Amino acid sequence: MPERTLAILKPDCVKRNLMGKVLGRIEAAGFRILSLKMVRLTRETAGGFYAVHQERPFFNDLVAFMSSGPCVPIALEKENAVADFRALIGATDPRDAAPGTIRKDFAASKGENIVHGSDSPENGGIEIAYFFAEKEVVEGR
Repeated sequence: MPERTLAILKPDCVKRNLMGKVLGRIEAAGFRILSLKMVRLTRETAGGFYAVHQERPFFNDLVAFMSSGPCVPIALEKENAVADFRALIGATDPRDAAPGTIRKDFAASKGENIVHGSDSPENGGIEIAYFFAEKEVVEGR
């Protein structure tokens, strides 16, 4: 049964005009795009999305970064979507990412690492719902 995950092309990806390259890799890896849109997160919406990290030392920097420019949330579907997407994007720190992963090839740093990916199928559903109304998630292509 297909699984869903949320990807976000972060502000550094958008600013550096890498959206097409990253989307091409996502599609080439067999993911179906169910929905996508460009948004500008406020500090409040970024903080709400990353609330799970509220007590972590990097939280304020993360919220500032994610609200620094437009980003592109994308609802994806595929068998083993979460694990496959995390393998496609690589480790959070591009220095630790495997060769050929999105972060290894494009990310500038651990803080500006091009793309977000859900960490579990449950969170994938929650995160997709944070950005997309049910009617915006298009199935049956």
